[in-house]
Amino acid sequence: MIPARFEPALFGLLLSGLMSLVVSAISTWRSAGLAEGFPGLWLGAWLASWLVAFPLVLAIAPIARRAVRRLVRTNEEVTR
Repeated sequence: MIPARFEPALFGLLLSGLMSLVVSAISTWRSAGLAEGFPGLWLGAWLASWLVAFPLVLAIAPIARRAVRRLVRTNEEVTR
């Protein structure tokens, strides 16, 4: 098992991998269609986008968490 301290990085790795997989598939399909060689084009687009997406997720996640905390009400605020 992986130590719990790596949970944020592992979450970012999986999230960025899955999201870039889906987005690159849609983008490749829109630009090239389901042409011969589509899987290779898609794989290349996915790997390139994942290389960008993973570090961005790690960098942007703390900003997003702070923004979400400011946008949601806590249980204490709801009961007042």
